[in-house]
Amino acid sequence: MNPNKLLWEKGDFTKIASAMRESGEKLISTLGIKNDYHVLDLGCGDGTTAIPAARLGAQVLGVDIATNLVEAGNIRAKAEGLTNCVFQEGDASDLSGIKDESFDLVVTIFGAMFAPRPFDVAKEMVRVTRHGGRIVMGNWIPGDPTLVAQILKISSAYTPPPPEGFVSPMLWGVQENVIERFEGAGIAKENIQFEKASFTFDVAHSPKEFVNEFRQYYGPTMNAFEAAEKNGKADELQQELEVLFSNQNQSTVPDSTTISATFLKVTVTR
Repeated sequence: MNPNKLLWEKGDFTKIASAMRESGEKLISTLGIKNDYHVLDLGCGDGTTAIPAARLGAQVLGVDIATNLVEAGNIRAKAEGLTNCVFQEGDASDLSGIKDESFDLVVTIFGAMFAPRPFDVAKEMVRVTRHGGRIVMGNWIPGDPTLVAQILKISSAYTPPPPEGFVSPMLWGVQENVIERFEGAGIAKENIQFEKASFTFDVAHSPKEFVNEFRQYYGPTMNAFEAAEKNGKADELQQELEVLFSNQNQSTVPDSTTISATFLKVTVTR
């Protein structure tokens, strides 16, 4: 099976996504979405950005590689009566079932960055975007001091080296790499814009409990703990993450956690 599919079907990412809903809504509210828009959300999970786009009246297709997340997204859309929002399985590296120039807006927030073959991902996103349309990516930044980049950095120290030929998803957080990939898809450098933005994780429990959610439900962290347990280092990894979460917690309310994580927002004009 596709290792990327295995990773994101591991655990239950909806438990993590539930902490990101408000930020997803805020981001979508800034994109100027109109009733007649056709929006593709790649690596959509269970709809953190797809569902807010549909609430604004757009026709939304959410595509994710994980069967469980697609099912969860369709359940959420149905519960809200959003007949204009559909989720289906797919791979951001190969959108062969989608016609050229089908969408006014392609959104991928911490989604397509994890797909293999990044040059193919860029080409596919450009191909399905109409002329004059936009692609908006949210990508975690390697070495960034905020939460998610540090979770992934810490986790990688406990896991075996990746297979030969592996391309780190974090390279989508480096401007030069983004430019190279989209130029390879026919986009001029001047049509690619960058800014730093943030997503906030907000949960009604302690940082320690939030670490445990990542341990139980977030694929990369789950893999790190499995490897650490084999080496007798699971407690060390747990402690390292608890210190990280506690130090970055901005909440002043007891037994609650609010942490902002910086990402690179990429806007590509087709």
